[in-house]
Amino acid sequence: MRGALRYPSMSSIQETLASWATILGAVLSVISALQSSVALTGTGILLVGASIAFGVYARRERLAIDSASVTIEGKSIDALNMANLRRRANKSLVIQEVHHEARIDGEDLSIAWRYSGYCRADRESVIEFSVDAESAVPFDQLDCSAYDLVRDPCKSHPIRPLLIGPDGISKKIAVPFIEPLTASQPFSVSLECHLPGCMKADIGYYTSTLSFGQDHLRRYSARLIFAGTLPNWLRVYQCPDFGPPKLLKNLVPSLQESEFAEYVDIAEDIEAQLARVYLFRRFSPHGAQKKMVT
Repeated sequence: MRGALRYPSMSSIQETLASWATILGAVLSVISALQSSVALTGTGILLVGASIAFGVYARRERLAIDSASVTIEGKSIDALNMANLRRRANKSLVIQEVHHEARIDGEDLSIAWRYSGYCRADRESVIEFSVDAESAVPFDQLDCSAYDLVRDPCKSHPIRPLLIGPDGISKKIAVPFIEPLTASQPFSVSLECHLPGCMKADIGYYTSTLSFGQDHLRRYSARLIFAGTLPNWLRVYQCPDFGPPKLLKNLVPSLQESEFAEYVDIAEDIEAQLARVYLFRRFSPHGAQKKMVT
């Protein structure tokens, strides 16, 4: 809004304080050198150290804010922006393989994920997931079940995930294991969710967020299935913790029919703390009809 007051951000205030602390520290150091004052020398050193600490902290805060403002091809990836604000790395589990499947049918999204690895802590009772979508589906209306595939390979005992923190377009949920894991114990967990009415026509996206406390992931795969209205194109972007999104590739269908298309993205030995955004364009039936008329 024109004429609205803009208040300085926390990062700009911290950077200003750091600059003044540096200047004051330098002035006091010069005075102390001239007067040979031990007290002034110590104060100058402390202020210079404080300015360095302020500068490092301000830079980290600025990078965190930048990473939480992801825009790709002019479209704000709101679900990922919200997820980045609350992202935390899982340090008790080592994830070796991640397999995502997303089925997009009109406005509906269905996901089926499987994570496998082993426990490196003495004890762990849950595994966390980030469920993100373009539009919010309230958690109490979410058709969502998980399975502990090591102890329940036949999926006879569905597990209801637990919501962690606020609800919204990005949800942190926890899936309890049937029995807590112990050190070096393997695990395999699947998560299945149906999110009705969360996808939009024209430019849309699906996000795959990885937040693991390790350097690399051995194997990653994502399978995107479109039913009904098919995309004109689909592009894969990689979004690291810090830095701008990077276009990785344009995906082509591995299988396509008149009202069905399947895309597969496979990667080996990838970073364990990043997000992949699958950006695509689908014309709504109304939009396509209008385009044909014109």
